[in-house]
Amino acid sequence: MSQPLADSQTIANQTQSPSENAEVVLQYVVLRRDLIDTWPLGSVVTQGCHASVSAVWSNKDDPLTIDYCSPEKIDSMHKVTLEVKGEAQIKNLSEKLTSGGIIHKMWIEQPENIPTCLATKPYPKSVVSSYFKKLKLCK
Repeated sequence: MSQPLADSQTIANQTQSPSENAEVVLQYVVLRRDLIDTWPLGSVVTQGCHASVSAVWSNKDDPLTIDYCSPEKIDSMHKVTLEVKGEAQIKNLSEKLTSGGIIHKMWIEQPENIPTCLATKPYPKSVVSSYFKKLKLCK
């Protein structure tokens, strides 16, 4: 199960169409380090996959998502996988993204109701990178 995505109209004027924008389009995925350290690795990876697919599918009509998933680019997608310490940090990040109009999916594992990770819809790096600059790469 999951949490609703942010309103897609919020950032409509912040991005250019793919034809106008030669900049790399990417998706950010953010995992919780406390879960990485305590859950089986496959379970945490699966959570990130759920959030990523949900963010893409929920925005399948967005021009940047269409471009990101186009047959010409499907084999060269760009993703950045980062980590936060725990639940409080992932919730805080989600709030900041929502306040900034950045469309994303926070995955809530059910039936436990645990926020496990989040993923943005595809964006030009320059639009979203400032929200993630303080986070560490997930290793």
